[in-house]
Amino acid sequence: MTDVLIAGAGPTGLTLACDLARRGVTVRVIDQRTSPHRESRGKSLNRDGLRVFTDLGVAGRLAALGIPDLTFRKYFDGAHVDDTSVPDFLFLGQWQIEAVLRDRLAEFGVHVEYGARLTGVRQDATGVDAELADGRGIRAGHLAGCDGGRSTTRALLGISFEGTSEEEQTMVIGDVTAPGLGRDVWHQWFTSDGGAMMLCPIPGTETFQLQASREGDEYGRPLPPSLESFQRLFDRHARMPGIRLGEATWLSTWGVNVRMAARIREGRAFLAGDAAHVQPIAGGLGMNTGILDAAALARTLAAALDEEPGPARETALGAYEAERLPAAAEVLTETVRRHRRVLAAVRTAGNGTEVGRG
Repeated sequence: MTDVLIAGAGPTGLTLACDLARRGVTVRVIDQRTSPHRESRGKSLNRDGLRVFTDLGVAGRLAALGIPDLTFRKYFDGAHVDDTSVPDFLFLGQWQIEAVLRDRLAEFGVHVEYGARLTGVRQDATGVDAELADGRGIRAGHLAGCDGGRSTTRALLGISFEGTSEEEQTMVIGDVTAPGLGRDVWHQWFTSDGGAMMLCPIPGTETFQLQASREGDEYGRPLPPSLESFQRLFDRHARMPGIRLGEATWLSTWGVNVRMAARIREGRAFLAGDAAHVQPIAGGLGMNTGILDAAALARTLAAALDEEPGPARETALGAYEAERLPAAAEVLTETVRRHRRVLAAVRTAGNGTEVGRG
């Protein structure tokens, strides 16, 4: 029997696995995907996230791959209005972060088990039985659901995900190339009609992560993301006719969700990262908060496993929820505030100066 089964091999699950493995706790990591992805997704590590990775011995590897203190270049109706340097952040693609963490985990002899979809969870006094879609079962002392905003683990545990979704604020997001566009800054275009588009360079590649307001058809219905729609959005916002986007390797949509699990512990099972809370992307706090969740859960589980079964172990297990639920609520409040401030700046900008200050 393994000590901890981790469902989800994103930054949260991999951080948890590395932290537990270095403490001598036995872990298995499963993921329903058949292989690692190569999508930029969460692309910034803040001071807190980097502190965790320093402790895990991977901060130097990440620094060698990333861009520190990337400059935000802002435009309004096509005109450059402001450059802002953001200190204490490291920018790189999420797939690059995950690759570094997988390599670190392999140093402890642990490898992600891909193509393993969780379909059932049963608990008893001594452990958790996890059922997989292929009929296999895994017995573990504890289960950690790190499987994202649509968490299967959370659903199987019967934990509600309370909050709101703002469908009218859906954005498109993806990875594209833009030959001829400078890669030394994060380009951020805003328009007087309330539109927004951003292209952030992903280091070590020729790609940019594109984020933009989603366009609609003649009836106002949202159009699916495509390279053609990305080009139309770029032409409208950037007004750089010589730049043609290409090689769209990831196309997706993103909506503003503000949700938090009603609880993040159910007996021997725990939730962390997006499985426990989702928030607006403003401020780049989502992935970093999941990394902090993982570090806290690793401390909790390692401390509990050092105790004999009984009241002392139960007290140790309660520390995670006591620490991270209030922290998640604070992050949700802060990201909503930042998101609204950005929207207000775009909507009220008359000549672009408000956007520059935002």
